[in-house]
Amino acid sequence: MQAPLFALVLLAVQTPARFDSTEVARVLAQLKASDSTVCELAGQSLTNYGGLWGGGRDISSIGMPMPRPMPTPMPMPGGGGGMGVMREVMHGNLDHKSGIDASVLGAFRAVLRDDNGCVRNIAARVLGNHGPVGTYDLFVALLRDAKPALRETGAIGLGELEDSRALGQLADALGDAEVSVRARAAWALGEIEEAAAIDPLSRALKDRAPEVRRVAAWALGQIENVRGVRPLGDALNDASLDVRLTAAWALGEIEDDAAVPLLAAAAKDREPRVRQAAAWALGEIESSQGVAPLGPLVRDPVIEVRKAAIWALGEIEAGSGVTAVAVGLKDDDSDVRVLAAWALGEIEDNAAVEPLVAALKDPDIDVRVAAAWALGQIESPLALDGLRTAQQDASSSVRRAAAWALRQIDDDDNPRVRVHVRPRVKIKS
Repeated sequence: MQAPLFALVLLAVQTPARFDSTEVARVLAQLKASDSTVCELAGQSLTNYGGLWGGGRDISSIGMPMPRPMPTPMPMPGGGGGMGVMREVMHGNLDHKSGIDASVLGAFRAVLRDDNGCVRNIAARVLGNHGPVGTYDLFVALLRDAKPALRETGAIGLGELEDSRALGQLADALGDAEVSVRARAAWALGEIEEAAAIDPLSRALKDRAPEVRRVAAWALGQIENVRGVRPLGDALNDASLDVRLTAAWALGEIEDDAAVPLLAAAAKDREPRVRQAAAWALGEIESSQGVAPLGPLVRDPVIEVRKAAIWALGEIEAGSGVTAVAVGLKDDDSDVRVLAAWALGEIEDNAAVEPLVAALKDPDIDVRVAAAWALGQIESPLALDGLRTAQQDASSSVRRAAAWALRQIDDDDNPRVRVHVRPRVKIKS
């Protein structure tokens, strides 16, 4: 069944001008008849979304941005493939503002109560994304349906619709007897991103089901309101690892100094992934108060925790973090040493010159390049001798980096010289 399905989608991608309600109905029929896993994967690709499908999939798979510490803007997670028929419906030029044919939306509406949860939820997301007249009432009716599966679909649709009128309905759904409905309602409240949802979501952090607590924490992170800090701080002590991870992420999204003491405690969590997430969140908040709890993490036994801590210290850019980051220049892992050099370059404090000059003799070329770049960032005459010596390095990359750094210090910019420092670091979910 996979080959015909994807062949049909590919055909539609190649001939977008023929896209109409009949084609949509054909694709949906193929998805209904396909294996559930195939439908789920196709649905994720077609709509460029992930994690909100039917079947036995755990709610914890809801797409949540996870940190990728880099000296470049952090990318948000992207969807997959080039299955353009549904992607055009969801995100392309065929939106309601461009006059999408009502019959196309009708094809989705026709399967909104289908027994196939995957197809039903695809339809809810498409209709919610475009919000044709009457969609709000349609989803509210589904949210009140006797069937839990349809209530879940109603919550998904209301989340996609992002209509603040649904706040009360969704808050009530947080008390639903079904875990899946409560989790979808929490997700929808996060999508709407209204402060009025903070109190019901805070109560949901005490739900008996960990997946509901996790999604509630995620939703509070989406809303990004300081009132969410206190309940999320409590969630950092949750018995569930997923809840603690999500709470740390959410606090990083809110970016308020009040979260620093809470994250400092989480930085001592027994689970390395929580320590890692706490470090990332402290880096997002960028408060100098975060330097003290990050210092010990630079020596953490888990490499990903060390990387996150060093990245965070570089983001904070406080001179008080130099001593802690400099420890990373002696790490056994070369990637950690590169990241430490980058962080010191971001901090731009003269106290970093001595350890960076020493790093110009590191056995790893990338570390030496990063150290030279960092010294160029700091622009201290104290680095001149070390950089001049580095101009004799066996590596042309190091020599170029040293030349660039010397020109920064001498304020004699040479546009022909380019230095790029891109530490190979990321935090895995």
